[in-house]
Amino acid sequence: IFYCKKNNCIMTSKYNIVTFLPVNLFEQFQEVANTYFLFLLILQLIPQISSLSWFTTIVPLALVLSITAVKDATDDYFRHKSDNQVNNRQSQVLIRGSLQNEKWMNVRVGDIIKLENNQFVAADLLLLSSSEPHGLCYIETAELDGSTNMKVRQSVSVTSELGDQNNLASFDGEVVCEPPNNKLDRFCGTLYWRDKKYTLTNQNMLLRGCVLRNTEACYGLVIFAGPDTKLMQNSGRTKFKRTSIDRLMNTLVLWIFGFLVCMGVILAVGNAVWEREVGSLFQSYLPWDPPVDNFLFSAFLSFWSYVIILNTVVPISLYVSVEVIRLGHSYFINWDQQMFCSQCNTAAEARTTTLNEELGQVEYIFSDKTGTLTQNIMSFNKCSINGQTYGWLDFIPFNPLADPDFCFYDDKLLESVKVGDSHTHEFFRLLSLCHTVMSEEKSEGELLYKAQSPDEGALVTAARNFGFVFRSRTPGTITTTEMGRTVTYSLLAILDFNNIRKRMSVIVRNPEGRIRLYCKGADTVLLDRLHPCNQELMAITSDHLNEYAADGLRTLALAYRDLSEDEWESWSESHRFADKATDCREDRLAAAYEQIEQDMMLLGATAIEDKLQEGVPETIAVLSLANIKIWVLTGDKQETAVNIGYSCKMLTDDMTEVFIISGHTVQSVRQELRSACFMSNGFKEGQEGENSAAAAEEGGKQLQCSPPLPPSPPLPRPPSNFMENISGEFALVINGHSLAHALEADMETEFVSTACACKAVICCRVTPLQKAQVVELIKKHKKAVTLAIGDGANDVSMIKSAHIGVGISGQEGIQAVLASDYSFSQFRFLQRLLLVHGRWSYLRMCRFLCYFFYKNFAFTMVHFWFGFFCGFSAQIALDTGFWTIINHVFVWGSLGTYFTIMFALHSQTLFRIFPNQFHFVGSAQSTLLQPVVWLTIALATAICIVPVLAFRFLKLDLKPQLADTKRRKPVGRSVGGPWRGVGSVSEGRLGARGGSRRSGYAFAHQEGFGELITSGKNMRLSSLALATFASRHSSSWIDTLQHKITNYISEKTKLILSYKPMKCIILCLLICFFQHLHALITSSIQQKFSGLKIT
Repeated sequence: IFYCKKNNCIMTSKYNIVTFLPVNLFEQFQEVANTYFLFLLILQLIPQISSLSWFTTIVPLALVLSITAVKDATDDYFRHKSDNQVNNRQSQVLIRGSLQNEKWMNVRVGDIIKLENNQFVAADLLLLSSSEPHGLCYIETAELDGSTNMKVRQSVSVTSELGDQNNLASFDGEVVCEPPNNKLDRFCGTLYWRDKKYTLTNQNMLLRGCVLRNTEACYGLVIFAGPDTKLMQNSGRTKFKRTSIDRLMNTLVLWIFGFLVCMGVILAVGNAVWEREVGSLFQSYLPWDPPVDNFLFSAFLSFWSYVIILNTVVPISLYVSVEVIRLGHSYFINWDQQMFCSQCNTAAEARTTTLNEELGQVEYIFSDKTGTLTQNIMSFNKCSINGQTYGWLDFIPFNPLADPDFCFYDDKLLESVKVGDSHTHEFFRLLSLCHTVMSEEKSEGELLYKAQSPDEGALVTAARNFGFVFRSRTPGTITTTEMGRTVTYSLLAILDFNNIRKRMSVIVRNPEGRIRLYCKGADTVLLDRLHPCNQELMAITSDHLNEYAADGLRTLALAYRDLSEDEWESWSESHRFADKATDCREDRLAAAYEQIEQDMMLLGATAIEDKLQEGVPETIAVLSLANIKIWVLTGDKQETAVNIGYSCKMLTDDMTEVFIISGHTVQSVRQELRSACFMSNGFKEGQEGENSAAAAEEGGKQLQCSPPLPPSPPLPRPPSNFMENISGEFALVINGHSLAHALEADMETEFVSTACACKAVICCRVTPLQKAQVVELIKKHKKAVTLAIGDGANDVSMIKSAHIGVGISGQEGIQAVLASDYSFSQFRFLQRLLLVHGRWSYLRMCRFLCYFFYKNFAFTMVHFWFGFFCGFSAQIALDTGFWTIINHVFVWGSLGTYFTIMFALHSQTLFRIFPNQFHFVGSAQSTLLQPVVWLTIALATAICIVPVLAFRFLKLDLKPQLADTKRRKPVGRSVGGPWRGVGSVSEGRLGARGGSRRSGYAFAHQEGFGELITSGKNMRLSSLALATFASRHSSSWIDTLQHKITNYISEKTKLILSYKPMKCIILCLLICFFQHLHALITSSIQQKFSGLKIT
């Protein structure tokens, strides 16, 4: 076993009983103000220089530190509680030949543990044996990569028979493997047992965080435990998050402290001059107190005395007040009924009180896909059969084996099935046969399908509900029920799916002996392989595909081909020869598949809705209008992510170019990034990407293994300001292996500049650690406020790395919620969190700080001026008790007076006392009935607003700033032409698509289960298999006109809200006369226009 016997205890908390006090105090004294007041406290302990009691500083300082410490301790308590819940889970450990229950924290490296169906994997395990044939087991990795697709793992052949506890107890193998790392898709090790060694790969490993599915039981050997597991290696550390206002206040405190020192120096110099010129005359009866013996030392002590007296310029009450305001804003979020989800009975929760105003400054949002943008649900939505499109009417199931949750809205299709239309029957027969789904029949008529991808599950379920029910399979047969009649087909071959082929086929023999090939796949590859007689039908179906794609649906084309016995025998021999080849096996198989998948007859097309969460496209559109950039970081593959991008309107047909970065080497990734940076009419463009893509497309026709094409000369590095001059809308899609190179130190600058010039960025197949690295990269280079949102354990590191972390309480557990700063149940609530709560929290905090500093500067300058009248003797002009009373009177008194008057004016008591003066209940209503009042309001509003608006418009036209010029500059597509991208098989660009979205054939993350099925390794008396769920689409709602109107209103609102009437003396007099009415009008205008800006 690898290096040591580590336990399995994990700890995500920041403190423990011993470290809490020192660590928390260290974090709090990172705030300059706390250190400043500690310094003042030390000065006040010196009686020669202090004229104030020391408790005037220590009491508020201790109060501030205590409140913050209690808040931090509460947050960390919940982390400890979560850790204890995980660490105390029970696991069955094989000890001395018998299974005993042990807590997860007590599991150690080298232990053999037993897992049962639907249990979480406790540590990183080497799979030893399973209840399934050939040591297979099925797992769900949602907490690792966010994917709910099933994956298969298999034990080493020599250990697969160790199913008995006695045999496992005598297992004495030795495992030598790589050190702990964060690579989820890679494991390298060797098993030494019985004088032989066996290679171990990732296919033999069960990682912590996985869930065992559809497997009765399995046994595993603990390889990595606790913090060494790959899940914990991908979890970032809990960081101390600070807002920009906190950092601003620290900077202000330093500047104000410098100002305080200047005032102290001036007063100290004044003290020296006064003591020398005037004070010396009083030495006979007012001598200096020891140890003062000259005017210079007196000035030195006076300096420190004034530092203490003038410290109110930065009072410690500022931080207490800020924390109270933040607490109130947090309750506003918790109480917001518009962020409450009635379906989940979940309210929004502010899990921290220190980041509210930071919500109003977010510039970049990093979002997970599965479970965050989507619902993990996929449905069969529309279809085209023999040139006829179906969808959007009512459907009533007619067969007893139908899925009760299935919905399809078109009774015309149902009638076509019932009357026995041959094309319709053949369409659903293909869907029931051409797949790698496994079926489990728990009871008569109760079928449970397990698919490796959500697309296959949705298509087989659709066929099931229209009378073509897939029942079971063996390595050589497929059994279906067609319109109530059981039919068994001989399975002759499965031509499996992969990312290059973008299609899959099966060859079956029906009971009558006829051999037929059924194929389904992306229309971009399948339509090119049809028989020439399909031209008319292909044109109609292509129109239907374009319509489906425009609605954001995921499409597939379906076709078939009849084979004669001679054709089958000839092809079967060539396929068998390619399958047994020792060199270039993949190329030979691809050529054999290409040979048989020709001259097919088109049946039709399917359209699957990838269901999004409610309001996702609208939310993304509104956030984009607020100039917030949204990046999607997902573990799913490229085709799935691109389809979701189009569904949620991140990617649109109006974009100038969509770039695909998928190079496998540092040089190729750099070449693609630089190619994406250059305009086609201004710089040299690389062409080898198109050549390689074309070669890959035709690669199935080549039998030989040709060497790679030589790379073209590298493009020069673009100028630093090049990206600022690009016009047009672009998007960037980058794969995980390419992102690993792009994040390297010598390339990260180019990646950031290219990505930030794009309107949308999608990162596919990324690990949890890569998500965090992308966030850190933007924080490092753009100095922008970032927000990360996700719902699974694979998003925790990203949530911890961002300035603000948001957790979605979805289907992937609560790990993301526990690590987040804010949580709710729907992505659409993000709009209100940022544009309402974040904006108002930021505005309120800024206004409060301005008033607070003004108030304290005014009070401090009184003491400074008083020093010139008291001989610079460091005496206080106002007693601290008086100052405290003044504070409370003005703060609480003004609020109390305001509400008292308001309640009095609207009370019946005032009416009863003065019935003649108050004819109606409440004077406000009575006042507003007078025409002269409305005339006064109109005149006051016009006098206050018109001059400022005129000044603003004149300034905008006569002396515009850079921001005004940029805002007025029209944005459109580049005249010179679009950018260009470079790539290999799936590289290049999507461009201004014609059918690019339709080519996203999202069948699986890896190759399908065709080889596994035909080998029979996963077969037993009752079929077992795999499972998954996915996402959906929602339509757009914002058009260009609304975009322009919203921008116009927002710009005018900013002018009104930035109006400052106090600058004008005449307006001040008017406001004095109409103060109460003017306040009401201004508040109403601000609320009205602010609401328009937000919505």
